[in-house]
Parts: sequence; structure tokens; C-alpha cells
Amino acid sequence: MARRPKLINLLLALVALAAVVVAASGCGTTSADPERGRVLFVQKCGTCHTLAQAGTTATIGPSLDAAFAAAREVGENGDTVEGIVKNQVEFPRPESGNPAASMPADIVTGQDLDDVAAYVGLYAGVPGAAPPKVPGGPGAQVFANNGCGGCHTFAAASSGGTVGPDLDESLAPGDTAALIEQMIVDPEADIAPGFSSGIMPATFGDTISKKEIEQLVEFLIENSPAGKGQAGG
Repeated sequence: MARRPKLINLLLALVALAAVVVAASGCGTTSADPERGRVLFVQKCGTCHTLAQAGTTATIGPSLDAAFAAAREVGENGDTVEGIVKNQVEFPRPESGNPAASMPADIVTGQDLDDVAAYVGLYAGVPGAAPPKVPGGPGAQVFANNGCGGCHTFAAASSGGTVGPDLDESLAPGDTAALIEQMIVDPEADIAPGFSSGIMPATFGDTISKKEIEQLVEFLIENSPAGKGQAGG
């Protein structure tokens, strides 16, 4: 018999561990709020992890869709995934200075952890999972799909991320469409005061279509002080 791939063995081990965690922690309880968990995930976890339903595409840590796809294929349910997530967050690998191999302690705790774990349990590794539709037009959808709200505060998107600049304040009258597009596709070209390099992914020029970037820029201009500096604004 052929040996199972190491990833499958690891996932099955995690599944066995999660069964203990689920029994001990009461995962899957109705007290968790997955919708709130999505917001917290984008803000707290989406800067490191890819998750299709959250619209996050970061590659610092493992893709949660890829990590749990095999478990879904062998029939593991959301409670199992939820248990694994809670265990990994509560007992992360010791900090090594390498974010690809370790995770900060207590990144979410208490009710926040319950909500995030319930959310990931619903969607991680689920084929076809995608961000929910949002109001505000196509640009608002691009903003949501790519997890921008996890890093940026922007009133028009009802987002409150603080990893990157507050767009309601940092986008100023006179900022042109070309300048805002450069901020998106080449974030290292002009780093906002108070923020360090390497925070914002430099891949949006490849992962977001030209049309979608135009829609996103239009959304940002129309709903920020930048619009006051445009002709007819």
C-alpha cells in the first residue's frame, strides 16, 4: 500500500487532537457569532492567512483553505476545524521570529476566539466559498473581496482595521487616481508615516484585475477627502 502524503498524516493527527479539544471546550455552541468572527478574522488573522470567504490573500502564514481542504475531503466537519483552530490559537508554536512558522500568543481570546474559530470552521477549505456581497457598488466589493478592511479603517466600507493607514484621513484632497492606484499596486513606493515596509502585500497588481483596480480607486475617491480635489468634486 502506498504511503499517505505527510500532509494527510498531519491533518489526520490534527483531527484526532481536535476531537479531544471539541469534547473539552464545547465547540460548536450557539454562543459563537461567525459573522462577528469574520470581521475579527480579517482584522486579526487576514494579514497573515489566506481564506477565500474572508477575501484575504496574505501568504505570511499557511493558507487556511489549503490546510483544511484535505480534512473536508475525508468528511471532517466544521466542529473539527473549529476545534483545531482554537487549539492552534490557544497553544501556538513558541515564537521563533519567523511568522511562517509561529504565531503570536493571544492574538484573539475569549469570546473573540470563539467567534473566529466558529467562522473558520464554517468556511476554511470549503469549495466555492467566497466573500458575501456588499453594498456600495463594484469598488466596494473589490475592497471587501481583498480584505482591505482588515488593515484599513474606511467609513464607506464599515471597516475598522488599524494595521495600515486610516483611509478616511490619509486620502487627501488632490490625491489623483494615478497616485491612489500606485498606493495599491506599489505600496513600497511611498510608505505612510508611522508605518513600516512589508505590511501591505505588493501583489495586488497581479491578483486584482486592471478593471477591478479602477473600480476600487473610484470607490476610494468618491468616499474620501480625495474626491474633494477632483474636477467637479
